[in-house]
Amino acid sequence: MSRILIGDDDRELCSLLAEYLRREGLQVDVVHDGATVLAHLRDPAMRPDLLILDVMMPGRSGLDTLRDLRAQYRLPVIMLSGRGEPVDRVVGLELGADDYLSKPCLPRELLARVRAQLRRHTVERAGELTAGVLRLLPAERRAYAADQELNLTGAEFALLLLLAQRAGEVVDKTSLTRVALGRELERFDRSIDVHVSRLRHKLQEASAQAPRIDSVRGAGYVLLPNSMGSA
Repeated sequence: MSRILIGDDDRELCSLLAEYLRREGLQVDVVHDGATVLAHLRDPAMRPDLLILDVMMPGRSGLDTLRDLRAQYRLPVIMLSGRGEPVDRVVGLELGADDYLSKPCLPRELLARVRAQLRRHTVERAGELTAGVLRLLPAERRAYAADQELNLTGAEFALLLLLAQRAGEVVDKTSLTRVALGRELERFDRSIDVHVSRLRHKLQEASAQAPRIDSVRGAGYVLLPNSMGSA
């Protein structure tokens, strides 16, 4: 049974979401501040398979909590926000959130996002994949560029894996969204663009010889090992 942790100071909403998710066969823990979220992650007996995290919480905000946990943990994180501002979505994704949902949200919609992230995060048994100096180990969900390990979120790893599997080919945003986020591409959705931006930065930091991820206007993205030249 997958274990879900909800971090949100809206106790009524937490109760509603937790009850719904439990009826759907998930184990759910609820906390109401960022410090307790981090305490659950530090305890192996309490560590969840997925975190649902509110942007606005008393004390340590959800964004601050996300920034802290991403330094050590790779579990999928779905952010919730009542603000509805596009900047919140971008900042959350830049800090390492895997997906984002505005409040109020339908429990059924949240469940669909949760299941999609859990499916995507399931370790797939596959052999090592290389693209230039990039080396991916899908079974361990680890990635290396010139032997420097990349600290990737689950969505970033899934995105990089798909691009590496089709290195040299343009992959459309619809396909990338389905694989990396486990959902359909939405209108005006920039989530993939933010994940690609973070991936580019991490690849460049790891090695000057790391593959590039080029944007192809109106088409998608393509991963190019250095030896393959420009698109």
